[in-house]
Amino acid sequence: MFSQRNWTKWTKGMGVALVFATATCGTTGLSAQQQEMPPALVEVAEASAEMMAPQAYMPGTVVSRNDSRIAAEISGKVKWVAPEGTLLKEGDVVAEIDDRNHALSLARAHSQIKRLKARIVYLKSDLDRVRELAVNKNVPPSRVEEAESTLLMTEEELAQARVTAEQAEVDLERTRVRAPFPGRVVQRLAQAGEYATPGRQIARLVDTEHLEVSAQAPVSLSAMLTDGQPVVLRRDASVMDTSIRAIIPVGDSLSRAMEIRVSVPAGSAYVVGTAVQVGVPASAPQQVVAVPRDALVLRTDGTYVYRIKDDNTAERLLVTTGAATGRRVAVLGGIENGDRVIVRGGERLRPGQRVQLREGSTQLANGR
Repeated sequence: MFSQRNWTKWTKGMGVALVFATATCGTTGLSAQQQEMPPALVEVAEASAEMMAPQAYMPGTVVSRNDSRIAAEISGKVKWVAPEGTLLKEGDVVAEIDDRNHALSLARAHSQIKRLKARIVYLKSDLDRVRELAVNKNVPPSRVEEAESTLLMTEEELAQARVTAEQAEVDLERTRVRAPFPGRVVQRLAQAGEYATPGRQIARLVDTEHLEVSAQAPVSLSAMLTDGQPVVLRRDASVMDTSIRAIIPVGDSLSRAMEIRVSVPAGSAYVVGTAVQVGVPASAPQQVVAVPRDALVLRTDGTYVYRIKDDNTAERLLVTTGAATGRRVAVLGGIENGDRVIVRGGERLRPGQRVQLREGSTQLANGR
């Protein structure tokens, strides 16, 4: 029989063994469970060797390519001006000016034309009769010359009357101030009842569809900037690829900056006056390995990229970011040209976890 001391030792030993066995079984079960986890569904893109330069960001403002203060071309009382916010097409009426005097002038010119036409018919007949009389020596030759001269002068008067009528038509048309381009009325500069004179501003019309960004670039960067050069637009967390439409190579003597005009991509939800940042190259480009921005996983302890190994498991790499152009970012930290990196579905991945690629994910993620 066991003594009390031996029984106590045997009981403790069995307890330790039981705890160890339980822990071992739990660990084995957890490991097996982790290995049996279904593959994570991810989208991937390829890292690529590219020429990139560090970006310098400068403030810019969205402006319209057509922003005009529409002026009157004729004198008269203002009858109507399109209210603020009115959307107009090219040729639509922006304002109307009293047209009664110009309508009367046009009617007077048309009346003059009819009178002269009738007189020319008579003078032609008279010239024919005079010429017949001259053949029979019944009138002197000077009478024929007089009839010809009178007819010629009347025909010139008719030509002048037609010019006057055309001018009256132009003036009458000018009483309707029309939009020179499609846009929206943003300000009325004249009100109904006021008197308009040629050059008097009537309304401000802004084209809200054709936009671009005006930014000031340091003159020192002029050697690295050209028309059509790719740049990026950044607003808050949104980044878009675009290009320089035009460089105005005239620097300000105080700020040492020159203006650049940057195209706004179609479909951008910008309005005139929006503040944005324009990213342009700050130095000569260098050869780097770049990945899509979506491949970056930001954590408190650093920035990571998940690379897919040959056995379709995810490998997490700590990287350092460098230059960026639009959706591509240069990285350092083991990523090489041609590596497959995860751009969707990597938020909850664990290092070594198996992954499954979505069909067509490489082409979708690159988008270049």
